[in-house]
Amino acid sequence: MAQTGGAESQITLHGFWTTYSSWTARVVLVLEYFKIPYKANYYNIFDPAQRPTDERFNGRLYPMLQPHDEDPDFLVEESLAICEYLADRYPDHGLWPRDAKLRALARAAAAQMHAGFGEMRNTYHTNFVAKYTGKIPVSEAAANEIRKMVGIWSGARAHTKKRLQELGEEDEGFLFGAFSIADAFFWPVLWRFRSYQLPMDGISDDGLAWMATMWNHPVMKAQAHDYFEQRKDPSIYVDKYENLFKGNAEVHFDQFDEDWEFSPHT
Repeated sequence: MAQTGGAESQITLHGFWTTYSSWTARVVLVLEYFKIPYKANYYNIFDPAQRPTDERFNGRLYPMLQPHDEDPDFLVEESLAICEYLADRYPDHGLWPRDAKLRALARAAAAQMHAGFGEMRNTYHTNFVAKYTGKIPVSEAAANEIRKMVGIWSGARAHTKKRLQELGEEDEGFLFGAFSIADAFFWPVLWRFRSYQLPMDGISDDGLAWMATMWNHPVMKAQAHDYFEQRKDPSIYVDKYENLFKGNAEVHFDQFDEDWEFSPHT
């Protein structure tokens, strides 16, 4: 969880409540996994009245990181730039893979997630606790992106297993061996697969094992608990992201139980 006090707690994150914000959720997962002390200020994604009135924030992109209290005008915008800044600031933490080949592959994967998959983003909005069942609409464009997504995961695991065997290093089961920024960038879309029951046709057994690694890790479980706790607060509610297929009798909307467990073959 966000921390206060101590020299390292100068980092302040400004973002939207993570239950509805994939961009902020990525950064928070990196901070939490690597135990980087920070303070967090969260706002309702569609309520400008909740955001800071300080002119420093006008026209800026959320999330934003204020790395130093004593330098309030230095703000790092955008999730990928924030994570790159953190990787530079904490080089010993291993936010990217240490091996040059795996690091290049991880950066490429994160960049694809960061810049692409517009159909999935715009059709299946972020709602970490939502549960849709029934005949979920999947356009041809969305199906193509879904196939590409599971291909990235399967390919990452195949390349990583081979490379780590060459290096004689341990494979922790994440996309590129140890947990990295790349895993954090795919964390929100992993939830989209759950929330919207998206097909995983073509994913490899290693890709499914990565999903299980993510779902079962204590840090990710702690983040999941936080999403459910947030959702209890009516002040963060975003109607636009609830019951997206209202009026479609073939789709049923509900909320997952927090004790849900991932089963790779169902």
